This record gives sequence, C-alpha cells and structure tokens, in this order.
Amino acid sequence: MIVEKKYLIPFILITSLFALWGFANDITHPMVATFQTLMELSAAKASLIQFAFYGGYATMAVPAALFIRRYSYKRGILLGLALYAVGAFLFIPAAAYQQFTFFCLSLYILTFGLAFLETTANPLILSMGSKETSTRRLNLAQAFNPLGSLMGMSVASLIVLPQLLSDKCRDASGHNFFDTLSAATKAEYRLHDLAIIRDPYVAIGLLVVVVFIIVALTKMPETQQQTKYAPFGVTLRRLWRNVSYREGVVTQLFYVAAQIMTWTYIIHYADRLGINKATAQNYNIIAMTLFLCSRFLCTYLMHFISGRHLLTLFGLGAACCTLGAICIDGMGGLYCLVATSAFMSLMFPTIYGIALEDVHLEDAPLGASFLVMAIVGGAVMPILQGLVIDQREVLGMPAVNVSFALPLCCFLIITCYGLRSVRRMKRSKSA
Repeated sequence: MIVEKKYLIPFILITSLFALWGFANDITHPMVATFQTLMELSAAKASLIQFAFYGGYATMAVPAALFIRRYSYKRGILLGLALYAVGAFLFIPAAAYQQFTFFCLSLYILTFGLAFLETTANPLILSMGSKETSTRRLNLAQAFNPLGSLMGMSVASLIVLPQLLSDKCRDASGHNFFDTLSAATKAEYRLHDLAIIRDPYVAIGLLVVVVFIIVALTKMPETQQQTKYAPFGVTLRRLWRNVSYREGVVTQLFYVAAQIMTWTYIIHYADRLGINKATAQNYNIIAMTLFLCSRFLCTYLMHFISGRHLLTLFGLGAACCTLGAICIDGMGGLYCLVATSAFMSLMFPTIYGIALEDVHLEDAPLGASFLVMAIVGGAVMPILQGLVIDQREVLGMPAVNVSFALPLCCFLIITCYGLRSVRRMKRSKSA
C-alpha cells in the first residue's frame, strides 16, 4: 500500500500544496516574455524574473529546515503559506508603481513561502509510510503538482495573455512593434497590462489564506516528535559523506535548470516562428499535459521498473528531444521541445527520493533543504540562455535553437546520475 489509511487525510491535504506551488511556477514562466516586451528589456534582463523566483528558494531553504527542526512540519507549512500570501498580495503595489524591480521583489518573497512548503512537504510525504514505497508515494504526490501548473498555464493562456494590449501590437509577419509606439500609448498599455498580470496573483493569495486556515485547524502527523536532532555540523558531515545524496543535490540543480529553461523559452522559440504569446502558451499547456500524464504513468511503471532505471531511460529520451529542438528549424523543432516534458515528468521526485533514501531520519529536514536549495539552478541558467538568445544568431543557426544546448547538457548529467544510481544499487545487492 502506497499510503496507509491513518495517513490518508493528511496525505491528501499535503498533496494539495503541490498544486499550489505548481500554479505559482507556471503562471510565472510566460511573464518573462511579457515583461520583456512590456518593459522593453533584453531576454537576459527579463529572465531576472526567474532569478528572483528561484533565488527565493536558495535563500530560504536552509532557514526553513532549521525552523522545522526547532518547531514542527505543521508550523513550517503555516509559515510557508503566510509568506506565499504576502508575496502574492505585493503584486498590488507592484502594479501601481509599475517597477520591474518591485515585481521581482514580490516574487522573491512569494518563493520564501514556496521554499518552506517544499522543504516541509516532500520529506513529510516520504515519511507517511514504509521506506520501500517512499519514492512511489512522492511521485504520486508530485503528480498533482502539474495539475496546479496546468491551472497556472490555463489562466495565463486564457485570461492573462489574450488581454495584453502589448501583445496585440503585431504586423502581418507576426513581428511585435510595441517599441515603436509613442511614449503616451506605451504608458497606457503598460498600466492596463500590469493590472491584468496582477489579478491572478491576488486571487491565488486569497486561496492560500483559505488553505492556511484549513491546515491550522487540521491535526497533522508529527513524525519528528520522537526525533532527537544531531548538531548542525554533524548532520552536514553525514550528508556530505553520502555519495548518492551529494550527487543528487547537484543533479537536482541541473534538472530544475533544464525544466525552467525548457518551459520559459518555449514562448521565445514559438515567437521566432511568428506565433503570438497567447497561442505559444498553448504549446506550454500541451507540454504540461504530457508531463502530467507521464507522471501518473511513471508512478504505475515503478511497480515493475526501478526508479533508477526509469530515470536513466527518461534522461536519454529528454536529451534526444532537446537535440531535435536544436537541430530542426521549424515546427518540428517546437514539437520536439514540447515532447521533452513527457521525459522530465519523473525526474524531480525520483532524484529527490533516491538522494534521501539512505539519509537518517534526523537528517531529513536539512537534507531536504539542500535539495530544495538546488532549485537555484532555475535562477541562474535561464539568464545564461537569455544571453545566448539575445545574440539572434549563433554559428549560422537561430540563437534560440542553439540556446537549448544548455538543457541538453543538463539532461546528460541526469542520465549519468541514473546510471551511477543503478550501479550502486547492483553493488549493494551483491554485497
């Protein structure tokens, strides 16, 4: 049994949190291209949205773990929800002041909350049952993350992007001419569009407040109650000596970088083909649908095939699709880029589960925090990809195509981690 009956209600409630941070992630991805047009920024500068978003994880993951060690998983969840709501509500003054830096700050604070939620929810799910089914249990819970992502993408595609006046400034060839408008017209469009961007964040902030109240009133399993934590330095040394964990943190960094680059720059890839942002976002929705279906499929397949073997195979599949996006110029390349999501589906929870498999229970909160901190890969790598895209052309090829060499390298690293994990498992069984 993946989830024991005594844990069912808490499992369902904690699993709902995965959808909440999925929504925040995927309503934010298309905003990079939107801010690039609206604020007249380079692709690299616009990607500071992702730097702020994922930088919040890097800043707060370890403090979140220390908070959880001192107090409890439940209090960590409540503080995470509170920070999430505060960051979302800060979009109100950000839209009023029309400052790109203010939006980055709002997202930075919002992801303080997400860091608390991820540092708390992932190890809590792993602890709700036997060690043998922990990775499958986390894959099942993580399968609901794409549901939130799909909601975020749908809100962006159906509500936000179609209403943006700045995206309607296109000539017959699909080129955006917003930068040629008069200063007065730009100001008018900017005021309108920033209000459209603000509203979904305010709405999710209100929903988070409701979830906060529900969690506060619900009795949660306190798996830490009998745990005596070792000193911080002792825990760090134990984690560092664990090769599978150490490599897992590095691999997670590259996985998150690949995921964020792939989903953020689908719109840029489609834009070069003359597709407007609202239509391009539909390809992101298709990608997320593939991601969701594949994650449920992987949860089932893990009953027959080990997560380590699947991670290796899916790493190779993602690398092949990304290679297609680089080499095929046109809609075929876009289709390859969309297909990559099917192979990314099992990566985050499987890397997470493998990395924490042999970590002591008392080391789990801090161990989880470094795996969440690895999400900083999503802050740094998109900026590098944006710098490549800004070149317009590289080695005679479209720069946006060439830029996907960065995710390709990430997927090869993930494949290597899968292979090394398989070998370690074989050595362990033969010992």
